[in-house]
Amino acid sequence: MASKNLEANYLIYRHGAFHITTISFSELFGTSPLSDDTYFGFETAYSVYDQYSLGVNPRTDLVVSQAGAKPAPTAALEIKLTALPDSTTSELSESEYGSELVIRPDTIYYLAAGLAHHNMQLVRNHFAGNPIPISDWSDPAEILLAFDRIHLKMSALLNDPGLVANPNILQPVWKTIGKSPQLALNCLDVFAWGTSGFLYFLLELTRAESHTKVSRSMRSLVWAYKMLTDIQASGQTNFQDTIDRLSFNTKNDKAFATSGTITHSFMKHENLTRPRITRSEIKSIILGGGQNMLSPERRFDAILAGSPELFR
Repeated sequence: MASKNLEANYLIYRHGAFHITTISFSELFGTSPLSDDTYFGFETAYSVYDQYSLGVNPRTDLVVSQAGAKPAPTAALEIKLTALPDSTTSELSESEYGSELVIRPDTIYYLAAGLAHHNMQLVRNHFAGNPIPISDWSDPAEILLAFDRIHLKMSALLNDPGLVANPNILQPVWKTIGKSPQLALNCLDVFAWGTSGFLYFLLELTRAESHTKVSRSMRSLVWAYKMLTDIQASGQTNFQDTIDRLSFNTKNDKAFATSGTITHSFMKHENLTRPRITRSEIKSIILGGGQNMLSPERRFDAILAGSPELFR
């Protein structure tokens, strides 16, 4: 996409509203993706955030760096390759297609660390005074009583006019013809979530819930709040301890998941209905017979491996 001078769709919250705007791939990666000096490190810890982690800094899907004697990390991104449509939207019109989005606990740490790194003074302003009295963070009953105040505190941070967002999640979408294993003519595009857009998404999800029990999305917001309060108080947070102790009787293999019917309302855009990269361009993306090295047990890989005509 960068070689075609296309920009990613960028989901952010600013000036009191949620927007889908654009961001260049040089801004997204912190360096030109086409430069010979750009290095893509997969499943790597982002050393820039080491200062905020008490213990091991978790790995993220992609760390972009500028190569050299001392490589300089420029961006950390969780990558969510998502199918369009998912099972909940496949029977709807194309303009209503959506993708399932599954979020890992590590993503919540990178949300909190990103907010702190770019907005430390704001984090101190919003979380240092008048702390929410929680004696046992692992007690669901206490969290339920405090949740509205947690939501209010996180909303106030989001709506601070000085908040600076940074790219947090890279979400490429691949579109099929309905539920069939056949790629649509216009099949590939990229959406990116900024920290402000992702926090807004999480706040809206939890706003719509009943709050009679701690749901996965509520728990994720509590994790982010706890990590930010730790960072403002001592400069660091024990990410793994927070995830383990604040489980609220729910497995923490994932933070939360949302269906395409939900994500569609946030990602609704002409580039979601009609992605900009066509099926015929895939042979210009996967080069040198790379399709023969794909893993067919993965759905997207299987479609590519089973479509030799795409590479003729």
